[in-house]
Amino acid sequence: QVQLVESGGGLVQAGGSLRLSCAASGSFFSNYAMGWFRQAPGKEREFVAAISRSGDNTYYAESMKGRFTISRDNAKNRVYLQMNSLKPEDTAVYYCAAERGGYYTGLDHKYDYWGQGTQVTVSS
Repeated sequence: QVQLVESGGGLVQAGGSLRLSCAASGSFFSNYAMGWFRQAPGKEREFVAAISRSGDNTYYAESMKGRFTISRDNAKNRVYLQMNSLKPEDTAVYYCAAERGGYYTGLDHKYDYWGQGTQVTVSS
């Protein structure tokens, strides 16, 4: 089992940057593919980015490509989301998730463990 705790959210102006971090506790972090999702008020949860077990492969939602970068440090049991050129429409609660089958997918129902989320607010 994996416990996930996100951090790094906050208030930022449009055009700014934030780096989210997700700390994982439990066994064998490197066995899990990891993903980031977000949910804005009144909207469904949305895929942001995913990364393979080793970190060699990544996958992004189309609207995030070129602005967001997912990475991981298996030695530290952490996954990161670097967000640049933020827009007001990026305002949401951001969640990290772990997928024990190793599939770095954009399908949220494939993920087995979820963090509690961290709020990101982008002002115009």
